[in-house]
Amino acid sequence: MPAITSANIANAIVKLVAADALPALVGNLVLGNLVNRDYEPTLAQAGDTVNIPIAPQLVANNIAEGGAVQPQNPSLGNAQIVLNTHAEATFQIPDVTKVLAVPDLLRIYMQPAVVAIAEKIESDLMNLYAGFTANTPLGTAGTPLTEAILDQAETALFQAKVPASDKKFLVVDSSTYSQLRQIPRFSEFHTAGDAGLRTIIDGTIGKLKDFYVFRSQYVQKTGSAPVNTHNLAFCKNALGLVIRRLPQPLPGTGAIAEYAELGNFGMRVTMSYQPNTLSQQFTVDVLYGCAVLRNNHAVQVNS
Repeated sequence: MPAITSANIANAIVKLVAADALPALVGNLVLGNLVNRDYEPTLAQAGDTVNIPIAPQLVANNIAEGGAVQPQNPSLGNAQIVLNTHAEATFQIPDVTKVLAVPDLLRIYMQPAVVAIAEKIESDLMNLYAGFTANTPLGTAGTPLTEAILDQAETALFQAKVPASDKKFLVVDSSTYSQLRQIPRFSEFHTAGDAGLRTIIDGTIGKLKDFYVFRSQYVQKTGSAPVNTHNLAFCKNALGLVIRRLPQPLPGTGAIAEYAELGNFGMRVTMSYQPNTLSQQFTVDVLYGCAVLRNNHAVQVNS
């Protein structure tokens, strides 16, 4: 059994903080949980570029009896995502031993830092709406969404040859979500069955016109009188979120770092001592980039 030392305790503290960090981050993401995520535990620096291959299009050839095959030279597509965002949230704890004794205190300190990073990721992803130009934007600024608009959005993705097996998502702001809950055909038991009952009682829409509907506080808005709310209908491969590991701090600098990794998410938690305030400083940070992967796999739905 290894001896209990200050170094062991310091590492244990960072691991404890890291263990609480990532589940809280994932739980506060909406769009970040729906898009194509690429995470590898490889070290990277801000400004690095990650290449994501995109499958080419092939055509079927009707080969006659005794005929020959027709070789095709497909061009493999490529989407480049630059790791241009290093988001961090830092907080200080005067008495870290008290936090270890009362785990709920750790969550009180940790949650605001993690939520701040989640908000940054969500905002950056939602801000990509303008990159979807292959499909004509639907809806009108300042006008509630209707069943017809939702139908057109689903049809647009079908005509763009989005695979039928791919899940389709619709992320809207709170006002639009409320409007959708009040469409009579979707919110009454006698027209929508159990789904309508859930809308009335639970307040959740669930699935609508083949879209899984979610609401986000970070849907982008532009203009004024009327404000244009840029809701987004898409499938997973329309957007990409790439996350990479940040390097460990240099040895002997007084900082200890631990990685928190869960599924396709990863972040770094660093602890250091601040002599000016006589407290332990924790920095939660993540290096990521996001971009449009398939332009025709999403459509703007304005309201």
